[in-house]
Amino acid sequence: MTTDSARSTEFASWFSEARLGLFLHWGLYALPARHEWVASFERIDGETYARYTDYFDPDLYDPVAWARAAKDAGMKYVVITTKHHEGFCLWDSALTDYTARNTPYGRDLIAPFVEAVRAAGLKVGFYHSLLDWHHPDFPIDGHHPERDAPDVAERNAGRDIARYREYLHGQVRELLTNYGRIDYFFYDFSYADDPHSSIEGGKGPDDWGSSDLLALTRELQPGILVNDRLGIPGDFVTPEQYQPSGPMTVDGSEVLWEACQTLNGSWGYFRDNANIKSPDLLVRMLVDGVSKNGNLLLNVGPTARGTFDPVATASLAAIGEWMRLHSRSIYGAGAAAFAPPPDARYTQRGDRLYLHLFAWPFEHVHLPGLAGRVAYAQLLGDASEIGMREIDPSTPAQNTGMGGQPEGTLTLTLPVRRPDVAVPVIELFLR
Repeated sequence: MTTDSARSTEFASWFSEARLGLFLHWGLYALPARHEWVASFERIDGETYARYTDYFDPDLYDPVAWARAAKDAGMKYVVITTKHHEGFCLWDSALTDYTARNTPYGRDLIAPFVEAVRAAGLKVGFYHSLLDWHHPDFPIDGHHPERDAPDVAERNAGRDIARYREYLHGQVRELLTNYGRIDYFFYDFSYADDPHSSIEGGKGPDDWGSSDLLALTRELQPGILVNDRLGIPGDFVTPEQYQPSGPMTVDGSEVLWEACQTLNGSWGYFRDNANIKSPDLLVRMLVDGVSKNGNLLLNVGPTARGTFDPVATASLAAIGEWMRLHSRSIYGAGAAAFAPPPDARYTQRGDRLYLHLFAWPFEHVHLPGLAGRVAYAQLLGDASEIGMREIDPSTPAQNTGMGGQPEGTLTLTLPVRRPDVAVPVIELFLR
């Protein structure tokens, strides 16, 4: 993490308040629609893959609609892939012809995106790949699509990572100079010790010039937040496709973190992937992260025509409906000092404690440690009162002769019928 704690505090407050953002993976890989790593997975050589530029024409691209969908879902920031590992650039880079301008679409895709996201009142974020399988100086390694070519050693002999590093820094300079204020930057990724990259080894901070690149990023955008994937500490850490077991730490100190998650296991548009997370599961993942002081960056892979597919549209709408009623248990909330009952998570914001019930218990839920601590309880969804009482631990349970709840337990009396929401939330007003 950054060693400048004052900088982190000054510029990170919006990040912890937001808690939920939209990730967008979009590039040429939307045309084959078989995963954003399709070139690597299927060993597609560069010349063959580059032919997709002849057919890239997102005629239905409407970044205003994208920003509206994010905002309606309760998201507070949107992050787009300016360039993924394939090397194709969504902006009109002066450093390469491998851009959206040199396709049938013929225009910069990033400028209208930034304008639309800003107009919606959302924070603007860029993803940028450190890898570039298209660039002639990027050495062929174990992730590269052409790693099985018989002349890899000969071809690598003529490649110069220093020239590529200059290109990488130049493109970052373009992105952070030409589009006004950028709030967030997601570099991806370092793999110096990756066992799958034995050809020419992996790549890490020395290859990217990470210290200089991070300094350049902050010089051009002084208020920006930068992730941790340059191989050196950044402003926040980025668990990918998993939920941490608790608040994340570096060297024993808690740090800002954000779990990046997909709808179906693929970041780019994958037409035939039906391994889809339900909206209820997505809401639980969001709640789980906030209960551990983390954010959720939820990904959508737009189609090659520039639309969100029906699954993505329905998922965002469902999250938005839940957030409409329950967002105050998310925005600016974080971990609580109390241990929740089974199948539940707490979040806390000031003197409000929020009990998220992943499973709906029959009639009663027992909250250890909260006796005498709660002035009032209500279902957050409709603000209807929830009854509560403190049971004397010496009082036998009915018909069993067994003791009651442990001392200090607050018992809530719930309606038998579960509220018809993804995750019911009880708002507890602390004394």
